[in-house]
Amino acid sequence: MGNTVAREDFEWVYTDQPHADRRKEILAKHPEIKALMKPDYNLIWVVVLMVLAQLTAFYLVKDLDWKWVVFWAYVFGSCISHSMTLAIHEISHNSAFGNSKAMWNRWFGIFANLPLGLPYSISFKRYHMDHHRYLGGDGIDVDIPTNFEGWFFCTRFRKFIWIVLQPFFYAIRPLCINPKPITRLEIINLMAQVVFDVAIYYLWGVKSMFYMLAGSVLGLGLHPISGHFIAEHYMFLKGHETYSYYGPLNLLTFNVGYHNEHHDFPNIPGKSLPLVKKIAAEYYDNLPQYNSWIKVLYDFVMDDTISPYSRMKRQLKGEVKQD
Repeated sequence: MGNTVAREDFEWVYTDQPHADRRKEILAKHPEIKALMKPDYNLIWVVVLMVLAQLTAFYLVKDLDWKWVVFWAYVFGSCISHSMTLAIHEISHNSAFGNSKAMWNRWFGIFANLPLGLPYSISFKRYHMDHHRYLGGDGIDVDIPTNFEGWFFCTRFRKFIWIVLQPFFYAIRPLCINPKPITRLEIINLMAQVVFDVAIYYLWGVKSMFYMLAGSVLGLGLHPISGHFIAEHYMFLKGHETYSYYGPLNLLTFNVGYHNEHHDFPNIPGKSLPLVKKIAAEYYDNLPQYNSWIKVLYDFVMDDTISPYSRMKRQLKGEVKQD
């Protein structure tokens, strides 16, 4: 089972998040980075191809034996599904059509959501903007685990289960920490998803439905790509709040591993974040970084000093504006 970790609360800090100040410094020294603040139109075609790939897979698995449906749901479907959640992350930052066409991005996010099986895109956008504005903000940033998660998932076995159940916690946590009234777009997101799911079941049956839903759940749980959930902000080194990953899985995740760069410049598409690192190398090369998300998952489970409590948390001051 492992030993109970020593940490019994979050790491409370009383300073502002570092990203805004670093952004100002970098732009003063490297103003050419402003030229990267533009949409990535290639994202549109990549997302369309991913949706078509999953539709093809839904058709191909409909008559397979159940063991092969499960196999392909984990080996292929989970990768596409998790990758699509990170495409939706890009779309939430208006990277597909630009800030001037914000609603185009919202509709496109609903389209990208379809092969995941569960409505997600619109709600994610609302909460994710809070994560950027108020990183670690108590009662605002729902990327921070609940006190129950920190208290209960404190042994190696329980931390392993926590990783497996990541999709559940990411879904339920906003309702516990920062519930928001449902918007019209969220209702549209839900209705579009229900119509799509019913159509898949009607056309191709229960195995295609299982493949779709299982791929999403498995891809966001115990999966190599899921290492990014922990790698991004869990405090493996005291005093460091955000970490970047520079390994090969960035190819499947729209460079979400470039996480310091992303928080410094959230309006730069993932495609251009390696260029940000190259231009401002003196700011990023010496920051703590990872080259393996699998090792991050292993270390999180096996290191008895790390738990869901290993996050920096802030008591926000002044006016808080939320979407």
